[in-house]
Amino acid sequence: MQWDEEIDAAGLLCPLPVLRARKRLLAMRPGTVLRLIATDPAAVVDVPHFCSQAGHDYLGATGEGAARAYLIRRGPRPPA
Repeated sequence: MQWDEEIDAAGLLCPLPVLRARKRLLAMRPGTVLRLIATDPAAVVDVPHFCSQAGHDYLGATGEGAARAYLIRRGPRPPA
């Protein structure tokens, strides 16, 4: 799958990968895809949970050596 932006959060521990993803997603347009690279074992739970809470689409994860790559589609902007 293609992605629009990428964050390399390898080596960072909870909650930093999710916090960096949140900040980047806020700056992205709805419908665009972020690829998050993380080695934190907690990210397996944290990323899908964050997506469901924040209204983004969790598109899945794949192994990338010692890391995992998570794909997140930016959800619609919250109402003003």
